[in-house]
Amino acid sequence: MSRQIGIDLGTSNTMIYLKDKGIVLRAPSVVALDRVTQEVIASGTAAKRMVGKTPGNILALRPLKDGVITDLRTTSLMLGDFFERMDMTSMFSRPVALVCIPYGVTGVERRAVEDATFEAGAKNVGLIDEPIAAAVGAGIRISKARGAMVVDLGGGVSEATVISLGGVVQSNALRVAGNELDLAIVNYLKQTRNVLIGDVTAEILKWRIGTACRGIDRGTMEVCGRDLRTGLAITVEVTTEEVRTALEEPLSEIISMVKMTLEETPPELSADIFDFGIVVVGGGALLPGIDQAISERTGIRVIIPKRPMEAVCAGLGRMLQSTGDFSEFVKYKVK
Repeated sequence: MSRQIGIDLGTSNTMIYLKDKGIVLRAPSVVALDRVTQEVIASGTAAKRMVGKTPGNILALRPLKDGVITDLRTTSLMLGDFFERMDMTSMFSRPVALVCIPYGVTGVERRAVEDATFEAGAKNVGLIDEPIAAAVGAGIRISKARGAMVVDLGGGVSEATVISLGGVVQSNALRVAGNELDLAIVNYLKQTRNVLIGDVTAEILKWRIGTACRGIDRGTMEVCGRDLRTGLAITVEVTTEEVRTALEEPLSEIISMVKMTLEETPPELSADIFDFGIVVVGGGALLPGIDQAISERTGIRVIIPKRPMEAVCAGLGRMLQSTGDFSEFVKYKVK
């Protein structure tokens, strides 16, 4: 019997849910290839450690950008390596995969996800809109005649979606998310300190001392970079306030997008959202103070689930485990 899996194929991280087992893989969406043979050298965490440090014969690649596949072959190689590590494919058995995609992607982008998953070794592939999976994972009863708002702060895309009666009523997406926050920190230190740091260092700064609002002090952190005046290595101490200032502009764009979605929502559903609150999922939900920042600008309380990064994958898992009918959301293709 074929294994049933759910794949949260994200710009920054990929998670795989195996029916009856739970989440069996959490890994960065990065793969390292041999430049000549195009064979996979490493994937996931091992490949991420190679970013910015590879010799000429190795390519460390992120095959997804802004929530969609930019390199189909590399994505299929990465997924295939994940499947192999989890022992999901064999001569006699191939998995049935349920993959989430950002709401509103083009037909070409949908086919790219299907093709990459088939090439990785899947037998059947079903696609589902990410906001629906996130809502299910956050515990929202999507079939009810009640408005619910889910804000998904991922690595490549931030999405704000209003759901009612099992469908998307209003949705807006912004290609300003976790990766743009990292870039904002890099640019801020370049402009104010004349120090150039890498994307990985910026991400570490964001998670260790970053904050989305004033009044939260997480201390300082020493980082090593390159002095742009001398070209030599230098160590600088970065404060929480500096990281907060760096993140201020991109976070303001994200919150403005959330407000715009609320303004475009029908009044009856707006009342439901005001009563229930805004559910925030994705890696960005882990940034301290993000709930307070959104609540202050919208006037609506913000709910962050226990494991916001896993909400989408957990939603896929609930659909796979459920005895209910999710056929209205998922149509499988066979190859």
